[in-house]
Amino acid sequence: MSSPLAILDRDGVINFDSDAFIKSPDEWLPIPGSLEAIARLHQAGWRVVVASNQSGIGRGLMDEDALEAIHRRMEQAVTAAGGHFDGIYYCPHHPDEGCKCRKPLPGLLEAIATHFDMSLENVPVIGDSARDLEAADAAGANPVLVLTGNGQKTRAGLPGDSTIPVYADLSAAVDNLLAADQ
Repeated sequence: MSSPLAILDRDGVINFDSDAFIKSPDEWLPIPGSLEAIARLHQAGWRVVVASNQSGIGRGLMDEDALEAIHRRMEQAVTAAGGHFDGIYYCPHHPDEGCKCRKPLPGLLEAIATHFDMSLENVPVIGDSARDLEAADAAGANPVLVLTGNGQKTRAGLPGDSTIPVYADLSAAVDNLLAADQ
């Protein structure tokens, strides 16, 4: 059996989000506990992948080189904490471009499933926004909400009978995944 897979949104889950977009490595600031949570998943044998909308590229706020520099900083921080990413997937398109990879559409998640040659059934997709949860649902994965980033606002918009698990932050969500994995 292959290692379990977890898919994480970036902004608002791993690092603090910004209404002005994260456009440089200096603006990328990890949420306390997130790097260690990723390390715990990795050390427990999980594959960890990022799936993130990065429309700052399509909006002309940054280029691919700037995004790569941000991701290098993120990867270095995760490595320093003892973790590892098995992939970073992102949608660079402007919301008006009509692409299939921008969440809430499932294109990014489907690309991950294809890359790892697996179904996303029972794969947790941890996000802070409704579009993360909708993409997970559309791809047949398990949506998980964290209350960091846009999570409080997202939780307020969930129907009263929602069965989506909600956690304070990535660290608490990982604690739950690892406890269920025992």
